[in-house]
Parts: sequence; structure tokens; C-alpha cells
Amino acid sequence: MEQLREILRKVWGFDSFRPLQAESMKSVLEGRDSVVVLPTGGGKSLCFQAPALAMEGLAVIVSPLISLMKDQVDALADNGVPAACVNSTLTQEEKRCVADEIRSGRLKLLYLSPEKLMTDRMLQFLRGVPLSFFAIDEAHCISDWGHDFRPEYRMLKALKETFPAAGVHAYTATATERVRHDIARELRLNEPEILVGSFDRPNLVYRIARRTDLMRQVREVIDRHPTDSGIIYCIRRTDVDSLTANLVEDGISALPYHAGLDDDTRRRNQDDFINDRARIIVATVAFGMGIDKSDVRYVIHAGAPKSLEHYQQESGRAGRDGLEAECCLFHTGADFMTWRKLQAELPLPAHRIALQVLEGIESFCTGVTCRHRAIVEYFGQRLETESCQACDVCLGEIQLVEDALVIGQKILSCVLRLNQSFGGEYTAQVLCGSRDQRILENGHEQLSTWGLLTDHGKRSTRDWIEQLASQGFLEKYGEFSVLTVTTEGRRLLRGELVPRLLKPALEKKKESKVSTASWEGVDRGLFEALRVLRRQKADERGIAAFIVFSDVTLRALAAKRPTTMTGFLSISGIGEKKAAEYGDDFLQAIADYCGENSVPMDEELAGPIAQPRPRSSDSTPSGAKRRAFDLFQQGKSIDEVCELVDRAQSTVTEYLTEFIATHGISDPAPWIDDDVFTRIRAAATKHGIDRLKPLFEAFEGTVSYDQLRIALACLRNAAPDDAAKS
Repeated sequence: MEQLREILRKVWGFDSFRPLQAESMKSVLEGRDSVVVLPTGGGKSLCFQAPALAMEGLAVIVSPLISLMKDQVDALADNGVPAACVNSTLTQEEKRCVADEIRSGRLKLLYLSPEKLMTDRMLQFLRGVPLSFFAIDEAHCISDWGHDFRPEYRMLKALKETFPAAGVHAYTATATERVRHDIARELRLNEPEILVGSFDRPNLVYRIARRTDLMRQVREVIDRHPTDSGIIYCIRRTDVDSLTANLVEDGISALPYHAGLDDDTRRRNQDDFINDRARIIVATVAFGMGIDKSDVRYVIHAGAPKSLEHYQQESGRAGRDGLEAECCLFHTGADFMTWRKLQAELPLPAHRIALQVLEGIESFCTGVTCRHRAIVEYFGQRLETESCQACDVCLGEIQLVEDALVIGQKILSCVLRLNQSFGGEYTAQVLCGSRDQRILENGHEQLSTWGLLTDHGKRSTRDWIEQLASQGFLEKYGEFSVLTVTTEGRRLLRGELVPRLLKPALEKKKESKVSTASWEGVDRGLFEALRVLRRQKADERGIAAFIVFSDVTLRALAAKRPTTMTGFLSISGIGEKKAAEYGDDFLQAIADYCGENSVPMDEELAGPIAQPRPRSSDSTPSGAKRRAFDLFQQGKSIDEVCELVDRAQSTVTEYLTEFIATHGISDPAPWIDDDVFTRIRAAATKHGIDRLKPLFEAFEGTVSYDQLRIALACLRNAAPDDAAKS
């Protein structure tokens, strides 16, 4: 691990590991299979790139897209790392050169698509080469429960049989528990280490709104980021083309991307966006997985995506560098109807899965809780902070209506008087007093609920209907999402429950705390000057600008304003090769700017440039968790800690297992009796220490899941000889 730290410092210019990087790299070094889920921007690629340099042999990296391979190989080469890819864009001579580099032992990382890797010719070639390990990037593609299932990934299950001595490691940014188990099963991994980071992206500011005047809404976001790169997602190709045309007509640099364009146009548009020749890309979901651009400052969804997994992945393409970024989603009920129609053609199992995940994103869009909390809870995690201060709900940009009970009762009454036979759009028209021909033909203008919400307007009424559905007071069924009143809805009608209904706030958009922190001490004029220089250096080398330096590094340079190479090397993200390559020019640019503008140099940085709030999985506890850690240190029991920190037993048990892991504790007293621990340790000898269910079933319910979690956390910290026996 010390060797890895030195590699990180010399090659990438980083002084420490990010959360779970050290654990992930340890699995690679030890040859133990693993499944690693880290958020976009969490340093996932380093988990296999750094160990590849520390180990003997060639690391084979499986990647789904040529563009993604190229960006990673370019970035590695710019850091002085011997890496290459083999794909259809290479000439025969270039492929021979790569093969020679592999045979000589000079190449450390080889990037291949699953189709290229699993050919007889490639497998035969690799059998004759010393291999260190296989890394499967974008591993969620192997699961049909994943958000981007690719059948060709299923071929990779043969790797363990073909190369039994090589470790296989799967990496992804977005995977539910079901998908994680699918990955391990489909790749036939051998008792893999499963490492899951926080699904929260604290540097992203989420804003969700009903789509009204789309062009105006999109322009408001773009105008908040006049010089930044952004991605706009649309559901249909026609929407991509029309929105792009409107932006270009307004003088905004934007390009389209969808499957209806020819390959050359798509490739050219993507390259122009990555290399900052176009500021905005307007795209369908066909765009994105191959994008490693770290300085995207906003992502706009002009329509709702088809799952929360897709939204997490697509919105996560903003702020990969850890700096603040904005994610805005504009939706209507028609988006979800569109997805239901498209999914109706799927075979039965896939159709069931699609409908289930669609309900998740629909609830997210119409919900009234913190956006960050909603996302992490969907993926089975908790958010420790009470207020994220990085979404429209927590920033106070939306407010609750005062008479939510009365409004909810009026809406549900209308649904009942319509005999629960119509959808949300029609119901809103009736409530707002519409004299549409269909309403008159049905005689619904005679209903007592007709026109009850006219003063509030149809848009607000339609939103409230969706919010009532997301809170379980209404239910939708059938192709046309016909509304019915649930049991909870009838309790609302009786006044036993009160819904939470939103209204737009009147105040302007607030600046999130992460945005304020990330610019503290940064001279913005110098930052822009360094961006221009970065662009020039990238053009000279034919690489993307973010490969030269990230925005995080540029902001740190514009805050510290070093005068020497030593000061330059002290900036995070600047390794020795980059310092040698770019140092003189950047130091001169800093000196010129500071001299012309009388700006002081060699300033001390107050802290890291990006300062997101702590993630729930960080090893440094906060709030109730910190208090619980102190009490565990004092030897308090679980029941005592539950009472003192006012948390449920399941939450306190989660705190305890993290406390045990953090402090390397191997003795579970006073939280588990000695005889229970002895029985669990004996059973773990047979069933292993990584899976709870076989152990739980072995004890036939006499030992709880919480007891197993605590005991196994201690066994994992046992001495190597003891762990081996277990």
C-alpha cells in the first residue's frame, strides 16, 4: 500500500486515497475477485490503474466504447503510464506495435471491448502473456436489471475458466443490490469482495420542476453557466433536433447527438464537445457512457428518464471533478406515458422490470423530500444530514401549500365522482372548470367538484395529482394511467392523514454551499486565463482539455498562485510528468497575470478546493454517528446507544459495524455473548464471512441478522491466520 501511495503521488499528484480506493486496490493486489461500486467522480478508474503499475504483468481492462477507451488511454499517456487499446480504429501496423509492446513487458494496461477480448485469437494471444488481473469497467452492463444491459458482456463469464489464476474485478458507478449480485453471479466471481461507496453526489445541486415553457426553462439554466460545458437529454430524436436548432438560432454553441445521425457526424459532434469546440451537446440516452469529460457543469433533462438508475448515471456526468454542478429535470406526466408505451413491446420479464423502475423515477420527480435523500434511499442507503443544502427542496426554492388537506380532499373527491375512470390530465381539467368538448359530452361540468381548483390553475392542480400519487393516496393503472383512490386516500378524505403538496417559491435560485466553498480564494480572472492556456496545450497534443488538468487543479492554481516548481507540484492533480511537461508555461502565465493585475502570489490554501458535505459512508462520522462511536468506545450496549442517540436499533447496528471496521475491533463483547460469537465463528468456517443468508439459514433463525453483521465485522478484522481459518 505504501508503494501505491507513492505511485499516486508521482503519477497522478494525489496525496491520499478517496473513500474505498485503498480497500479496492488491496483486493486487486491480493488477487481476490471484487465488485466495486463508486460514484461517478469517486476515482473508480484509479482502483485498477494504480495497482496495474504496482504488479507484475499486464492488466486487461474491459470497456464498452471506443471513445471511453481512447480518453482513458490518452489520460494515462499524459501521465506517463504505458497503456494502449485495441479496436477497429487501429491499423494493422498499429495493432502489431501494441502486440510487440505487450510481448516485451513494457505495456501495463490494455483496453479491449468484450467482443474483442473474447475472440479465439485474442484469448490465445493472452494465454501466452503474464497477466496481473482483469478489470471489467461499466460492469452493470452485464445485468438485465441494470440500466444499460448489453448482451455481449455475458461472454465475459468465461474469463474465470479460461484464466483461473487471474483476479477479476468489476467496477460500476450505479448498481442496486440486485444488480451487484447479478454482476458477481454472471462473471462467476469467487467469493468476491463487494465494496459499495455512497450513492450520494454532494457536489451536485438537484432541481426538479414540471415542464412548462421548455425553451425558457433550459435558457435559464444555460444563462447561469455562460461559459461552461453542459449536456441536455431528450427522450426523442425529434426533440433533440428541434431544441438544438432553437439554441443555435439564439447564438448558443450546441450540437445534436442521437442514433439517427450517421456514425461520422455523431463521432465528430462528440469530439467537438469533449474538446470544448462546442459548449453544449443535446442528446438522447445514446450519448454518455463513453464520456469521461470531468468539467461538465450542468446536465438538463428535458424529459424524465425511464429509471432512477438512468437519472443517477446521466446526471452524474456533471461535476465528475468534484466541483459544484447543477442537475435540472423538467418533466410532465406525458413522459411516463411515453415510456410505458415504448416498454409495452418488451418481453414479459423485461416489461415487469421496466414498469417497476419507472415507478421509482416517477415518485422521485413528484416527491417532496430532499432529492439527495430520495436517491440514496432508493439504492438502499441513508443520508446522515438533515438538510443537504444542495437541492430545490432544501434550498427553500419550493414551499408547501398551507391548505394541503383541503386541496387533497377536493382532488380525491373529484376522482371518485369521475367513477375512478379517468387519468390525471382529464381530472385536472374538471377541477379547473374546463369546458372541453369531451367534458361537456360526459356531463362532468355538472359535477360538484367541477371548477373547485380554478383559482389555482391547471398546472398546479396537475402537479398535486402527481404528488398525491407519489405519496400513495392515488394509484394509477392501465395503459392510460387511470386514477383510483387508495385506502390511504380514503383516510385522507376522512381527515386522518394530511398530504404534503408543493408550490413554487417566489425567491430566486440560491447558491449552494458547495458552490461558495469551491470558489473561496480563487482568482476567477486567473482561472479563465489558465483555462485558455489549458485549451492551447490540449490542442497541441490532440487531447481533451480536462486531460491536461482538471478544473479542480486549475482553481487550486488560481488560488495558491505558485512561483516555483515545488509549489506547482504541491497542487493536487499534478504529477511529476505533468509538472515537467506543463510547469514552465503555467508558472509563467500565473506570474504574468499576477504582475499585470497586482495579485499576490504563493498564497496558502485554506483547504481543499472542492468541499462537499461528508458522505454517509465516509470513515469520519458526524452527528448521531459520532456520538454513537464515542459511546461504543465506552463499552455501551446497543440498547443503551439506541436510547442515548435516539436512533432505531437497525441504524445503531449499522453505526456499530462501521465502528468495528474503522477501529479494527475483533472482539464483539459487549455487543454479542461469547457463546453466540463462538457459534457464528464455527459456522463461518463452513459458510464463509461474506454472505449473511447462508449463515442465517444455518442457525434457523436463532441468531439475528444484526448479530451476524456484528460478528462478521469482527471476524474480518481478525489476524490473518484466524481469518484464513474462518
